[in-house]
Amino acid sequence: MNIYQIIIVSALLGGAFVDLIADMLNLRRLSPQLPDEFKDVHNSASYARSQEYTRVNTRFGWISSAFSLLILFVFWGMGGFAALHYWLDGMGWHMVPTGLLYIGVLVMARTFLSLPFKIYSTFVIEGRFGFNLTTPKTFVLDILKSLLVGLIIGVPLLATVLFLFDRAGEWAWIYAWAVATVIMLFVQFIAPRWIMPLFNEFKPLEDKELKEKIEKMAKAARFPFQEISVMDGSRRSSKSNAFFAGFGRNRRIALFDTLIDNHTKDEVVAVLAHEIGHFRKKHIPLNIILGIVHSGILFYLLSVFLQHQGLFEAFHITDAQPVYAGMIFFSLLYKPIEVILSVLLGMLSRRCEYAADNFAAELTNKGETLAEALKKLSRNNLSNLTPHPFYVFLNYSHPPILERIRFLKKLHCQYEKT
Repeated sequence: MNIYQIIIVSALLGGAFVDLIADMLNLRRLSPQLPDEFKDVHNSASYARSQEYTRVNTRFGWISSAFSLLILFVFWGMGGFAALHYWLDGMGWHMVPTGLLYIGVLVMARTFLSLPFKIYSTFVIEGRFGFNLTTPKTFVLDILKSLLVGLIIGVPLLATVLFLFDRAGEWAWIYAWAVATVIMLFVQFIAPRWIMPLFNEFKPLEDKELKEKIEKMAKAARFPFQEISVMDGSRRSSKSNAFFAGFGRNRRIALFDTLIDNHTKDEVVAVLAHEIGHFRKKHIPLNIILGIVHSGILFYLLSVFLQHQGLFEAFHITDAQPVYAGMIFFSLLYKPIEVILSVLLGMLSRRCEYAADNFAAELTNKGETLAEALKKLSRNNLSNLTPHPFYVFLNYSHPPILERIRFLKKLHCQYEKT
C-alpha cells in the first residue's frame, strides 16, 4: 500500500469507528426518565416511542454505512476505478465528455445502490412511526426531478471545472472557484421561484389573523419579504418546519402546513421569529461566505493533489493523471479535513442557533412561547431529548432541544426581573 491508500483507508475506517462509538454512547444515554421540561407535552408512551425511533434509525444507519463502505472497498480492491477509466479512455473522446461519463457512472451506481435503503427508510421506518405521507408516485417523481435539476445545474458546472483544470494551468483552481461561486449564488437566487416549486406546492397564506401577526413581527424585525406562503409539507411527511429563502424582493417566507396545523398562531410566529433572527444576526451571509471560502480551499487542495501520481497509483492508475478520476480520489482523501471542518462548522452553527433564539425571545417578548413550540416540534418529530455530548459534538448543527428550552427559560426569568 502506498501512503495515499494508507491515509484513505485509515480515514474511512477510523471515521466509521468514531461514528460507531458516538452512536453507542448516544444509545446508552437514552433514559426512561422523561425530563421535567417535557412533561406537559410528552407522556410515557410518546417518550418511549421517540427513544425507539432513535434506536431504529441508529441501527439502520449502521447497516447502510457498513454496506456503503464494503461496496467501496470491494470496487476499489477489484480495480474498478481504474477499469472504468481505461474503458472510457479507450473510446478516444475528449477529456470533458469522458470525465462527465466517468463521474456520472459512479454517481448513478451509488444512487442505485443506495435506493433500497432510501425506500426502506421512507416507507418502512418513517411509515412505522407515522411520519411518511409520501406515495410511491411522489417518491419516484422526486428522484427524477432531482436528477433533472442535477443535470441542468451540475453537468455544465462539472464540465466547466474539468475543462479549466485540463487547460487553464496553475490558475485553474481560481477560475473554477469563481465559476462555482457564481453558480452557487445563482442557484440561491432562482431556487425559491424555479427549483423549490418543482417539489412542493406553495400557496398564499389565507389565515388573515396569522398573516397580520407575521407581518407585524416582520416589520418590528425590519425583515423585508415579498410574500408568505404555505408549503404542502404534509405531502411527504408529518414533520414540521418554517424557513425563508431568496434575496431582496425574491425573499419568501414559507410555513409547512403541518406547522400551522399543530401549533398556535403565537407559536408559529415565534418559530418564524427565530428564522428571521438568523437574517438579522447576519448568519445567512456568514454561511455563504464560509461556503465560498470552503470551496476555495477545496479547489486549491484539489489542484495540488492532482499533480501527485501517487494518488492515482493508489487506485491502480499507473500511467496517467486524469482530472475526472483525480476529483473522485481526492474526495476520499479529503475526508479527514471534511470531518474537522464539519465539527467546527457545527460548533459555529449551534452558537448561531442560540443567538437566533435570543433574538426571537427579545423580539416577541415571548421566549416561553418559542420554548413551547420547540417542545411540540420535538414531540411531533420524535426528537432525541437526551443526546450524548460527544454525538452532539460530531453531528448536531442545532443545540439539543433540552438545552434550548433551558436557555429560553433562563432568558424569560431575566426578562421578568427587568
